[in-house]
Amino acid sequence: MDNNEARAIAARALGLVDLTNLKDDCTPAQIDALCAKAVTPFGHTAAVCIWPRFIARARAQLGPDSLVRIATVVNFPSGDMKLEDVLAETREAIADGADEIDLVIPYRALIGGDTAAVMAMVEAVRAVCAEPVLLKTILETGEIKDAGLIRRASELAIAAGADFIKTSTGKVAVNATLEAADIMLQAIRDSRKKVGFKPAGGISSVADAGLYLRLADTILSEDWVMPSTFRFGASGLLDDILAVLGGGRSSVDNTGY
Repeated sequence: MDNNEARAIAARALGLVDLTNLKDDCTPAQIDALCAKAVTPFGHTAAVCIWPRFIARARAQLGPDSLVRIATVVNFPSGDMKLEDVLAETREAIADGADEIDLVIPYRALIGGDTAAVMAMVEAVRAVCAEPVLLKTILETGEIKDAGLIRRASELAIAAGADFIKTSTGKVAVNATLEAADIMLQAIRDSRKKVGFKPAGGISSVADAGLYLRLADTILSEDWVMPSTFRFGASGLLDDILAVLGGGRSSVDNTGY
């Protein structure tokens, strides 16, 4: 990849990043730094993605008119909370100022053959995410593993009303892969619905981002990718994007999966 191509990918990817800190030991000071980092000299990220306990702080840091959205996670990362607890967590997050809810589906139930549990949870959380709140569903594809089941999970989430389908929590051994992305993007295409895609976990370089963008362009056309339909869930990708946009070279020697 030459420098011009890298800069073009970096410029395209910047506004698609959900800048993430979901570390177990995340501190209020780190949330303040994350919010400040989300607004760069080259433009802003799509969102910050944070633990629910930090939503109000992030809202105060970003201000009421910020173009950076606040995403948070529910049923995270295990995917096995009781439905009533997930709904309570979701309602509280929205009341605190969350713009987007990233919901882990009950993927272990799905692996065990219980598709109804997935539909019930996504539909119920969808019902409390009134517009303009977005609902992203995390499939945890690295744990599902089977291609047919990844496809089925994608179809179930879409049918139940998800605005996005997302690969991973970033908390398991295998997170975003191009193989899972291919399956999920095809499911979106075949649904003929306006549903977005979010690869998350392990995407740390402009080269990585380029591979996912190229795949989305191929399956869903070059004008499909925009913040309303595509996000990168990442903590380190922004650093590489800024290095490239600042005239340097990619700081990560990683060309993908």
